[in-house]
Amino acid sequence: MPDQRLAKLRKKAMQLPLLPGVYIMKDAFGKIIYIGKAKALKNRVSQYFGSQTHHTEKVRQMVANVDDFDYIQVSSEFEALTLECSLIKQHSPKYNILLKDDKGFHYIRVTPPPWASIRAVKQTADDGAEYIGPYNSFYVVRESVEAACKAFGLATCAKRPSEMGRRGTRPCLNYFIGQCSAPCAGKIGRDEYDQSVAEAVQFLKNGSREVLEDLTHRMNGASERLEFERAARLRDRIAALNKVAERQTVVRTKVADQDVIALAMSHDSACFEVLTFRGGRLCDREHFITSAVDDAAAARAEFITRYYSLGREVPPTVALDGECDDCQLLTQWLTDKRGRAVHITLPQRGEQAQIVKLCSDNAFLHLSEGTGRSGAQTAALDELAQLIGLRRPPKYIEAYDISHTAGSENVAGMVVFKDGAPFKSAYRKFKINSFTGQDDYASMAEVLARRLADYQLGKEGFDRLPDLILLDGGAGQLSAVMPVVASCKVDVPVFGMVKDDRHRTRALVGTDGEIAIKATRRVFTLITAIQDEVHRFAIGYHRARRSKAMLHSSLTDIDGIGPKRAQAVLTHFGTLAAVKAADLDSLMAVEGMTRPAAESIYRHYHKEERYGDA
Repeated sequence: MPDQRLAKLRKKAMQLPLLPGVYIMKDAFGKIIYIGKAKALKNRVSQYFGSQTHHTEKVRQMVANVDDFDYIQVSSEFEALTLECSLIKQHSPKYNILLKDDKGFHYIRVTPPPWASIRAVKQTADDGAEYIGPYNSFYVVRESVEAACKAFGLATCAKRPSEMGRRGTRPCLNYFIGQCSAPCAGKIGRDEYDQSVAEAVQFLKNGSREVLEDLTHRMNGASERLEFERAARLRDRIAALNKVAERQTVVRTKVADQDVIALAMSHDSACFEVLTFRGGRLCDREHFITSAVDDAAAARAEFITRYYSLGREVPPTVALDGECDDCQLLTQWLTDKRGRAVHITLPQRGEQAQIVKLCSDNAFLHLSEGTGRSGAQTAALDELAQLIGLRRPPKYIEAYDISHTAGSENVAGMVVFKDGAPFKSAYRKFKINSFTGQDDYASMAEVLARRLADYQLGKEGFDRLPDLILLDGGAGQLSAVMPVVASCKVDVPVFGMVKDDRHRTRALVGTDGEIAIKATRRVFTLITAIQDEVHRFAIGYHRARRSKAMLHSSLTDIDGIGPKRAQAVLTHFGTLAAVKAADLDSLMAVEGMTRPAAESIYRHYHKEERYGDA
């Protein structure tokens, strides 16, 4: 039945014109579930209903729910983009990237003199106060108000104006740590305090430069008039503002007005971060968590159209952290909305690149919230996916290493990293069975063949495929393993982890050659951690087996003790020290033990002692 549905839809799609337009996908109930635009409707829509092999998971799910589609032909691709934005905003289809514009706005409230105050609020009121805003982010409003209040010594307590200026009142702790001028205790006059509030408002509106120039001029004037106490207060305020300015250097930019947009992706979700700069200062920030993204360039394009369709102010510059589909078309669309030229940039170096990195770091931090992993882990997985060409960051990574001593006790270890961290309950050990001697390539091929066979059988512990397989080794190990992966007909990317001559991780090797990772710090740290962990685990298993073999060999050197009886003794006592300390009766208690054999063991370890019949 699904094949008949797809055949019917494809037949209808093949009848569409080769012209620009918007297509509207509907489910069996007639509900719109996806809206898209196309340069050529026939080519774009027919792709959905052909082979599903190359579709991403999200597209396959959408196509599985399509029962019918409509289309609207337009005269240009720009008209298609404009119509697409309008229809998505109107219908909110399930499979489009949707941004909810229900966060509300936030404001800075300034009460009138006397004893004015500054507060962060979530709505305005007709109460005679001045409201600065609106801002999208309450975090930015709160941080700005706190910085201004500390720098200008403004009261942040809930005391009313009628309670201010009472001499003899004991100030709160903020006064004693230099963060409040204590107007409630009469430590500052009403006019001077209201002037401090006015300066704080000027600082919030225009930044610190103008305020600092004014304060410096007034401090010098007070000093010339021998008003040293007042000059000292102004000096302290200048110092406080300079500290605020120092903290804000990372959120200042020479580009006066711009939005910076970054995308962070994980296996099951994505986050878009937007930093808004006005007048060269960071004045707002937002983040949006969405479902998983398969194509970063397409997702950025769709996000930009959704974001600025919500009525956001369009700045002259939009800086992105990566490639974006239809960049020229989006530039035209944003320019049309703004009424003046808009430029979309991808900064690669300098101050702008640092600002984009700041935006990206914040996106990964927000994406990692509630997942149990850090923003650095999330960012490392995203960088790894981009580096080796994965559609999504690998959530579940398996790594393998071989360990032996000159071909003896040949074993392998498998470690798992889930969400960028060790997942030790999934670790597995392998003893090489198909041959004896030293052959790392054959050993790795055997281990992968057994692991993938166990997956196909649904064996517990192997019943899921990883998103990425890493081998401790280079092109040789990779060449030995790839035929095994192909024969099992599984679609899992496989890469080798290559070390330098000082045994440090330096690159990944795939079927297309080596990929250097030292320049990508987060990926380098992650791969090094994986390689070190799998090496530790494999060599630990090898050492345990070698130690046990040496113990086993020590027992088989005794007359009358063969491999089976030696194994029974080891199983019973656990350690060679316990065997040496055992008396004859304890040795006789071993399963299958005979008296002559027990006496041989006892005699071997007690050569200088006499023993008799028990």
